[in-house]
Amino acid sequence: MSCYRNILVALDGSADAQAAVAHASRLAEDQHARLMLITVAPYPYQHAAIGVPAPPDLTDCYAAALRRAVDSVPDDVSLTSQLLRGNAAETILRVAHDGDHDLIVMGSHGHSRLHRALLGSVSHRVLHDSPVPVLLIRHAAADRDSDRPADRPADRAPDQAADGPADRAPDRVSDDVADRPAAELLGARRLR
Repeated sequence: MSCYRNILVALDGSADAQAAVAHASRLAEDQHARLMLITVAPYPYQHAAIGVPAPPDLTDCYAAALRRAVDSVPDDVSLTSQLLRGNAAETILRVAHDGDHDLIVMGSHGHSRLHRALLGSVSHRVLHDSPVPVLLIRHAAADRDSDRPADRPADRAPDQAADGPADRAPDRVSDDVADRPAAELLGARRLR
């Protein structure tokens, strides 16, 4: 008998989230469980000052990260995906409760240390407030060393950036994704 039937995977595009998707996929195969991948885009921040441009809406970046995660799941795993908006921790907890999920899998550190200190950790909040078990995943130690800001391609100075697709910033949206509506990209891929 399977221990897990419905596994919720919360992701944010980080290396830890990618490792969480890979682990949850293997677990879903082993348990014959369904996966639901979600990512939660924050609401666009609106400046109160006149003449100050609003920061860009990053929904397309979140959609691209979700699409990459969906594409990485083996075809024999039942899968749905959703791109949601709101507070990440609150939304993950609500989806877990409303969707009758029996496990939440997520990366252990989606943000920098400074961001966690100022705003709090999404994984910490989900871990402590979840009504179901939470499995926090970290990416491999060898990969973790390259996750320091100076080593990530997106954080290199322009004169240090290497050419080629391997060094493209992970949040860049490709042309075929940018012109398609998020609903088309993120609908249910397959159900058993």
